[in-house]
Amino acid sequence: MNRSLVRLLVLLTVLLGVNYLAWRWLESLNWSAWWIAVPLVLAETYSLVHVALFGLTVWRPRLRGEAGDPPAGATVDVLVSTSDEPLDQVLRTALAAQAIRYPHRTWILDDGARPELGALAAGHGLGYLARGEDRTGRPQPAGARGLDHALTATEGEFLLLLDADQVPDPEILDRTLGWFGDREVALVQTPLWFAGVPDHDPLGSQDPLFHGPVQQGKDGWDAALFCGTNAILRREALLQLGRSGHLEETERDVKASLARTRAALRRARRSPEAANPVVSGMLDDVEAATERARTELRAGAPLAELTHRLQREVDAAARRTVTRDFSQIEADLASIAALELPPEDGMVWPDELAAAVDRMSRRDLSPLAAVEPVRRVLEAVSADRPGEARPVVPLATIPVAEDMALTTRLHGLGRRSVYHHEILVRGVAPEDLGTVLARRRHRARATVQVLLRENPLLQRRLGWGQRLMHFATMWSCLGGFAAVVYFAAPIVYLVLGVLPVTSLDGDFFARFVPFVVVHQLLVLVVARGIPTWRTRQYRLALFPVWIGACTTAARTVWSGRPPGLAVEPGVRQDAGPAWHLVRPQLVVMGMLAAALVVGALRLAVGLNEPVGTLVNVAWAAFDLVVLSVLVTAARYPGPDPEKRSADAVHG
Repeated sequence: MNRSLVRLLVLLTVLLGVNYLAWRWLESLNWSAWWIAVPLVLAETYSLVHVALFGLTVWRPRLRGEAGDPPAGATVDVLVSTSDEPLDQVLRTALAAQAIRYPHRTWILDDGARPELGALAAGHGLGYLARGEDRTGRPQPAGARGLDHALTATEGEFLLLLDADQVPDPEILDRTLGWFGDREVALVQTPLWFAGVPDHDPLGSQDPLFHGPVQQGKDGWDAALFCGTNAILRREALLQLGRSGHLEETERDVKASLARTRAALRRARRSPEAANPVVSGMLDDVEAATERARTELRAGAPLAELTHRLQREVDAAARRTVTRDFSQIEADLASIAALELPPEDGMVWPDELAAAVDRMSRRDLSPLAAVEPVRRVLEAVSADRPGEARPVVPLATIPVAEDMALTTRLHGLGRRSVYHHEILVRGVAPEDLGTVLARRRHRARATVQVLLRENPLLQRRLGWGQRLMHFATMWSCLGGFAAVVYFAAPIVYLVLGVLPVTSLDGDFFARFVPFVVVHQLLVLVVARGIPTWRTRQYRLALFPVWIGACTTAARTVWSGRPPGLAVEPGVRQDAGPAWHLVRPQLVVMGMLAAALVVGALRLAVGLNEPVGTLVNVAWAAFDLVVLSVLVTAARYPGPDPEKRSADAVHG
């Protein structure tokens, strides 16, 4: 790659884009049609930010050479993850992993816990781990998947992660382990590449622009991304991540617990039971303890000491309350003792009173626990989660899918990632559009969740280049909203004659055309002959997937619900044409086609001007070409088994 040429084109693209967009905002907005003019200029602003982030990504690509020799004595576990893939496919990948030349041990991580797969693994000398319950008998958090379990059951210094449809080459470890000679390297990622994909790639399975120039560009900023498979991870870095994540999660739990306690106290004060002096005294004690804890938390007090002291103060408050309840019993016992009456069975005497107070002070036995407002306060002040296993492991503390969150957090710890640009794993090509859409939807939703929960721009432990590189990946998932506007604008003009700009004059073309031409030239130079058209088609054509992922992620994050784990399908989803999966796009295609006819008729009768009609006809035709890929994809019968097998074997 000619780095100087790329940088020149990046600068020209950004300057021309800013020049065009400034003119659009300041001089060309058709405010009489603000309902389409403003959305369009916002979409164009989004696109310029996307272009600028792409330019920054490719500004200083890292083109790595050989990794060198593996670290002396390095031990490796190869982990093949599966959920519902066919057994023969899983076994094929596992046996290929077993045949890797570098000494290692191969494990199958079965998220589906299938006994028949366990038997197959045992018959071939493969390790087998099924996700289930932890050692306490509690269910593991969904985000942990099988990797956290594998960390406790394996011992290798490094972990090679493979999905069940990703078949490794025998030399993969020999070619990649050398990068770990740098102790700060925690991750080495290799490309995702699929065998058996036709040259026209109807499902958009391959993404050579991302698994090439984009990843190399991110690597130049020390921000190469983990893709969930085809990667080697350093165990020690994962355990460090687990400890850090556990502490962060505990701090969030403590803050949430104190917030819940304040709200519960407010509700309890308004309840009729609060008129009881005993209840009111208990609430005063708990409120004073939690306010002290909140002050100490802001001052940076150690969490362990803070929570321990809070629990002791709350328990002491419960004991004082129970002691007050027992005061009358003490008086009665004193009277009985003075009368020197023979004791009855079961009578509590003074020397037994202290033990009785201890027992009744327990939160589950205290009479106050039966008073609803107090019970809620006692529950709120508890920062633990007794119904869930909480191992100090990395992925259990990550609230979304592992790949993006894990990368961001590793970089936040000062660890480094490496992108090794060599095809060392050959995947099984997706067989239908349903599988492709499910995978893309899952990954987009997870990425947006990271943006909303852990915006990399706000992570002080990341370098500014790393922040922008992680943000660029997340920003691309918002493109579905801009795509809707790009489809709507030509329809609006051709059918209604409404322009979102004041006029399509020479000033417009002088600003817009150079920007588009230079940007396209930049992509061509960066791609170095790599086909990019299919990737760019799908980026626009899958607008319902991106919008759905954004809205679902937002609802999950803002509602405070745990995101759970969406398992990516491993088998074909549709037996025939999948028109139902692209219904919104088919509707848009119909509207565009109808708009072309209406626009021609309006031009014929003089209702539309020639220049505006020509521009919007070309725009609508381009949109139709973009969306047409989904017609082919919905009818795609699947890859040729013979070609896929040959590609997998011979690469």
